[in-house]
Amino acid sequence: MSAASNVAAKVLQGGVADLRPVPRVLIDQGPNRSVYRLTGTSGERAPSGSPVLLVPPLAAPALCFDLRRGCSLAEHLVEGGRRTYLVDYGNVAFSDRRLGIEHWIEEVLPRAIRKVSADSGGQGVHVVAWCLGGIFSLLTTADQPKLPVESITTIASPFDFTAIPLVAPFRPLVEFTGGHLLTPFYRALGGAPSYLVSKVFRATGISKEITKPLAILRNLDDRDFLAQIEAVDHFMDNMIAYPGRTFGQLYHRFFRANDLAEGSVDLGGRVISLSGVKVPTLVIAGENDTIAPRRAVERLVGLLDNAPEVRFEVAPGGHLGVLTGRRARGTTWRFVNSFLDAQLTSS
Repeated sequence: MSAASNVAAKVLQGGVADLRPVPRVLIDQGPNRSVYRLTGTSGERAPSGSPVLLVPPLAAPALCFDLRRGCSLAEHLVEGGRRTYLVDYGNVAFSDRRLGIEHWIEEVLPRAIRKVSADSGGQGVHVVAWCLGGIFSLLTTADQPKLPVESITTIASPFDFTAIPLVAPFRPLVEFTGGHLLTPFYRALGGAPSYLVSKVFRATGISKEITKPLAILRNLDDRDFLAQIEAVDHFMDNMIAYPGRTFGQLYHRFFRANDLAEGSVDLGGRVISLSGVKVPTLVIAGENDTIAPRRAVERLVGLLDNAPEVRFEVAPGGHLGVLTGRRARGTTWRFVNSFLDAQLTSS
């Protein structure tokens, strides 16, 4: 009966996943920046305590934090009574091709952090970030130590790119071409187009893509399983482009030179060191993450010399699954809650 019901829902209603976003109010907007206060629905606990700002990476849509009802970190935080905010970069256009990493760490994130602090009565902000969002959040905080940041949580953020098996086969070819293997392409295209980003992201889980039809047939009676697949497909279909200059910096500074593994990065002659991070930090890695494997993520722990506290945790899931998979509620989200509660207690 449940399998028939699920098939009917997919055929007649377009799917079984509840993709409604958590209700929100726009509180600030600027170039490549929309900041939302997540309000939840009536009847939920009134928000309290210091604000939490969710920071997505570039290229991935901000719905990574709000994948679907029941598997949404945003929903979880709001239901838990936390003041929760989200920054959304919006779409990246060809006209944005000259924007570099500096734009995000000097303008976008600092303005978002200050606005969240002001909106919550001047309180310090607890940043929770995924993937590249974690890297940018740490660089922002290191570069501007006076920002009202109380703590940082990074989820699946790699800091040693030599520890990523997926990129290892390409290194000899990159070095053989003097690092110019991709340069003509991203310059001609103005960056990495969204359709290409989506294909690359899907390719990292190629075995699951191949077996997905069979997995669906085997789990037609599991509504939650089907809903998760639909939500992930929806996420993949909404990938965003990388601006050309930013992609070039990621390629040359992070991938080729592996600057982050040494704890600093040179952006146009200005060196930003992670030793400038002086707030408690939680680092979470995914057990099955091929994009940001444990060793690549754990490298960060040894780079935060001046952080008063650094926690490291490992949770089940791949790159997206560790953030918002079906097991994240009992693992990753529990680690986040415990860390945030500890910061509120010590403040």
